[in-house]
Amino acid sequence: MRVLVLDTIHGGAELAIALRSAGHQVDEVDVYRGKAGIPVPEALVRTYDLVTAPVHLDPDHPLLRRHGPAVSHHEMVKWVLRAHPPRPFIEITGARGKTTTAHALASLLPGPGVLHTSTGTYRYPERDLLWKRSITPASLIPAAHEAWRIGGWLVAEESLGVTGAGDVAVLTSTDDYPIAAGKKHAIAEKCRLLVRARTVVVPSRIDLPRSAVAADGMVSFDGPVCRYAGRGIAGTFTNPLCTLAGYRTALALAAATACVLGVDPAPLAEFAALPGRMAARREGGLLILDDANSGTNTATAIEAARYARELSGNGALTLVIGEEARAVCEGFSPEDVRRAVSAVGPTGVVYVGEAWHTAGKEHTAASLDAGLDLARRITPAGAIVLAVKTWR
Repeated sequence: MRVLVLDTIHGGAELAIALRSAGHQVDEVDVYRGKAGIPVPEALVRTYDLVTAPVHLDPDHPLLRRHGPAVSHHEMVKWVLRAHPPRPFIEITGARGKTTTAHALASLLPGPGVLHTSTGTYRYPERDLLWKRSITPASLIPAAHEAWRIGGWLVAEESLGVTGAGDVAVLTSTDDYPIAAGKKHAIAEKCRLLVRARTVVVPSRIDLPRSAVAADGMVSFDGPVCRYAGRGIAGTFTNPLCTLAGYRTALALAAATACVLGVDPAPLAEFAALPGRMAARREGGLLILDDANSGTNTATAIEAARYARELSGNGALTLVIGEEARAVCEGFSPEDVRRAVSAVGPTGVVYVGEAWHTAGKEHTAASLDAGLDLARRITPAGAIVLAVKTWR
């Protein structure tokens, strides 16, 4: 079969390697920079049996108009993994909360396994870091192969949907935003792919073409106490993270998914905040609340500031906010940053990103680390909240 793989930046190169290994003739095109693979004009005149493209590619791209409709990268990865899928295999997608949900669930699963997230890919139970890659669909391939090699489970975080190759697919958030040059909606694409999974777990009941397990039907909270009951498993655990909206959703999804898998989620009582996900630490007279991650937005920035004040009192608070690395589909716009700053009402602000320096803001930085260094200099005591959209 002759296959055209579009977008070498976001996983296409890895997908092309896998397809060649399976014996197919493959052309690949870097549709954004034009620096890898064959040029667009050459691909336009060739004939292909199949074309595959990421769901975020503009559907009016000339190669899709010429050779489409395309099979998504997610669907092609499912085809690649069909011979040796790990079991159990849990796929996690959503605009926010993916990483925390994935780590929480992996902490519950017995035996060997692989956790694949934006923070890195780890082998369990040792939690050894194997590598750090993106969470594009194609990056699942080596993680799945390693999980199959060790005879273990796979918990995988994925951007913009799931392959459907897993036993359970989890949607962490129904937040929506435009993709594909504004011609598609992220949640519609995610739901289209979710229905291909054997079992789907969602935060609360949503409109899907098939039934899904709603976590709020199995799990409830009373302050730091979580109660769960489902699939013959029932109990409670207590964790102070349950008082935080972001962690509450992630812990509910992990608990519900564990019940679906026949695993008691009681050990979540010991689950700790992840770096970049509401993790707090002290530096002398300073509290640093770290909530800088790929899912940072207005709501998470406001929640992080609220939590920091709860921990440190009503002293000075410096907000380090902005966008260090733009996401493929969902950024942290200047308008959203301004809304967050207005809602938080910080004592000081450090804006991260080149646009803020150009706009003439007093305290600006090019990166998260530089922003934190500047915040330390202007905040002798109190709290610093890191609310920068960045991949980590």
